[in-house]
Amino acid sequence: MVQFEVPAIVPADPQANIADLLVERVKATPDRALFAVPDGEGWRDISAAEFQKQVIALAKGFAAAGIEPGDKVGFVARTTYQWSLVDFALFYAGAVMVPIYETSSAAQIAWNLSDSGAIAIITEQAEHSARFEEARADLPLVRSSWQMHAGDLDKLVEQGKGVADDEIERRRGIAVGADIATLIYTSGSTGRPKGCVLTHSNFVELARNSAKSLHEVVETPGASTLLFITTAHVFARFISILAVHSGVKVGHQPDTKQLLPALGSFKPTFLLAVPRVFEKVYNSAEQKAEAGGKGKIFRAAAKTAVEHSTLLQEGKKIPFGTKIKFALFDKLVYSKLRQAMGGRVTYAVSGSAPLGPRLGHFFHSLGVTILEGYGLTETTAPATVNIPSKSKIGTVGPVLPGVGIRLADDGEIQVRGINVFKEYWRNDEATAAAFDGDWFKTGDVGSFDDEGFLTITGRKKEIIVTAGGKNVSPAALEDPIRANPIVGQVVVVGDQKPFIAALITLDPEMLPAWLANNDLPRDLSLADAAKNPAVRAEVQRAIDEANKYVSRAESIRKFTILPSEWTEDSGHLTPKMSIKRNVILADFAGDVEEIYAVPVSTTNVSLS
Repeated sequence: MVQFEVPAIVPADPQANIADLLVERVKATPDRALFAVPDGEGWRDISAAEFQKQVIALAKGFAAAGIEPGDKVGFVARTTYQWSLVDFALFYAGAVMVPIYETSSAAQIAWNLSDSGAIAIITEQAEHSARFEEARADLPLVRSSWQMHAGDLDKLVEQGKGVADDEIERRRGIAVGADIATLIYTSGSTGRPKGCVLTHSNFVELARNSAKSLHEVVETPGASTLLFITTAHVFARFISILAVHSGVKVGHQPDTKQLLPALGSFKPTFLLAVPRVFEKVYNSAEQKAEAGGKGKIFRAAAKTAVEHSTLLQEGKKIPFGTKIKFALFDKLVYSKLRQAMGGRVTYAVSGSAPLGPRLGHFFHSLGVTILEGYGLTETTAPATVNIPSKSKIGTVGPVLPGVGIRLADDGEIQVRGINVFKEYWRNDEATAAAFDGDWFKTGDVGSFDDEGFLTITGRKKEIIVTAGGKNVSPAALEDPIRANPIVGQVVVVGDQKPFIAALITLDPEMLPAWLANNDLPRDLSLADAAKNPAVRAEVQRAIDEANKYVSRAESIRKFTILPSEWTEDSGHLTPKMSIKRNVILADFAGDVEEIYAVPVSTTNVSLS
């Protein structure tokens, strides 16, 4: 059994809670800008001391409104400054937040609130409030609902003016490390969401140790980040708390369509993103170059970027010709992309799914080191992460201090340490099934290299066994195909079938530009595009590229392009845009059967 474990760098403090991190930050640097909020064309800074003042004022409002220490409070909101304000105000009031994805349906909101036993809810927008109201009749425990769009946070602050500072300080100090800090529900890709009990120590100890490991990223003078992925997810939630601990200035942009202008004005030093964001940046740049008649130059620049970065990582000498091309493309291509991201981004932390070496090397040549990491809600986000001093593209890095990882005999990744959750809320059976002693069984499969860098190879339950007995990991094929600009999502199929095949959806955002660049009507519907020979040839090209990395028995022999897309609303994606494989296989069982109704030829080319 392979095992890597790294002792914590920072001694544990069992008495510390998350609110202590803000207290310590204000003591250390009261005037440092901890947040920035949109202000006209620019941003207005909010200091650590000012943030704490606002937090205490809102915490007083919660206390005056009857929220008691230990009470559960639901929260539905986009990624804005108010998210962190409410988060810390609830910590100061002694309450426990139950974050709910902003895209959640009325039924999902009802489940999170009823299962957690929440007695109140805060909603940001009118549509969030409307969805809650749909479910309200089934939620007798919820006695208070506050609507941010109606100015209820300001009303709470006003209501709390009579609460003494001492009362908030008392509440703030009640929780110790082992106490519940938040109840985060899993995204539910394999059934009904389970509530993960994350403790104050999970966040405090992980933040303190991660800050030391990632000191070049978060403790460098002027460090700042622009958050745009949902703060209801543990990934962004942890980074938000880490930023308070480290003194990183944080801005927010909830509308990803406004991301590039926001990056240009905010100018962050590091980013937090999921692989799909990096794919979109790359694909958009490629299609823009294509439209301007510079597609050939861009592709040559991309090829040189990957080649240059790969040689650097392998410690090989860079040929003179490659150096010359790299310098030329740096002026023509790379510098423009750097400016598009604000001009100051040095690092990007990527999680949620594998990024792939090609994009990792491409961005590295832009001067942006993408630090891939691995973790789950149950591990308070990161368990491993590449760090500036120890990074290897194509892996999710070494284990973090205070964390241990072992690989079971079947390759399953198991985790223990400061980041592992306490239990599933009111679900002893699921908790017992998830642990082997103090090791949490992730359900993911991976491998370590000799230096302790982890690579994720797939999900244990998703391994496909063909009729010929070949074990196939879908992710190894799906990730490179999904990188193609016109591909939205991919699900590889073939369990107990004679060969591997794939269900494909098209990307409605990227498709029009690609169609225009290929002399096709840009307003072609998804259904018509799915049948178009040029579109099918492009998808086949992506599949052929993915097939290069696997054996013939593992290669995709046929595919079907569906006439619709998979979304969260359609029930096929989770809020973090992961595919709900079981749901897709059930809903599109007819399409799968149709693939296998006609015997495949001996070639890999599919015209199904």
